Amino acid sequence: MALTKRIIPCLDIKDGRVVKGTNFLGLRDAGDPVELAARYNEQGADEVVFLDITASKEGRGALLDVIRRAADKLFLPLTVGGGVNTVDDMRSLLRAGADKVSVNTGGVKNPHLISEGAEMFGNQCIVCAIDVKRNDNFAECTSDGGATLITLTDGTVCWYEVVIYGGSKRTGMDAVRWAKKAESLGAGEILLTSMETDGVKEGFDIPITSMIASEVHIPV
Repeated sequence: MALTKRIIPCLDIKDGRVVKGTNFLGLRDAGDPVELAARYNEQGADEVVFLDITASKEGRGALLDVIRRAADKLFLPLTVGGGVNTVDDMRSLLRAGADKVSVNTGGVKNPHLISEGAEMFGNQCIVCAIDVKRNDNFAECTSDGGATLITLTDGTVCWYEVVIYGGSKRTGMDAVRWAKKAESLGAGEILLTSMETDGVKEGFDIPITSMIASEVHIPV
C-alpha cells in the first residue's frame, strides 16, 4: 500500500527572517518568511510551519505580524511555534491566522499546557515539537522507566534526549517517552527535529523517527 505523502516546509525564524544553520548553529539569513512560504505554496506544499526559534530563549512571544502577513497571502494550513507558554499565547497565534500551534519548551516545562490547549482548541490544533540530541550516557536519563535504547545505522547504541530553548539546554528526558506522554496529554501531532541531522543535507534521522512513529498513534 502506498504511503500518503505530506510535504511540509518548516521555516526557522529569527528577528523576523528565515535562518538556516547546521546542528542548530551557524545561523545565516535565508529570506523573508512570507515570501518563502508563498513560493512553497505555489510549488504544492501541503502546509507550512513557522518556528520562532529564539522566542522561548528570549522570553517573548512569536512574531504576530509575520503570521498575519502569511495568513493573508497563503492558501494552505499554517502551524506556528515559538514562545508558547500559556493558552493565551495559543489564542493570540490562532487569532493572528495560525491554524495549529506548536508547543516545545513551554510543554516540557508545563506538560499540562498541552492538555489545556487540546481541551480549549482541539487535539488537531496542538502540535508537540520535540528537539532531540543523541546521548550515549544512559545514566543521564531521568525519565521514569529509563532511556529507550536505539541502535544507529553504524551499530552504535544510544538514547535520544529532549533539548529545549533552541537546543541550548538539556533536560534528561527520553524523547520516546516524552512523545508518548505528549500524545496522552492531547497532542495531535509530533514535530520531531534531530540536532545531529539538522542542516547537514543527509536526510532524516531515521532511527529516532521510526521509533517514535511506532510508539505513538498520531502523525510524526
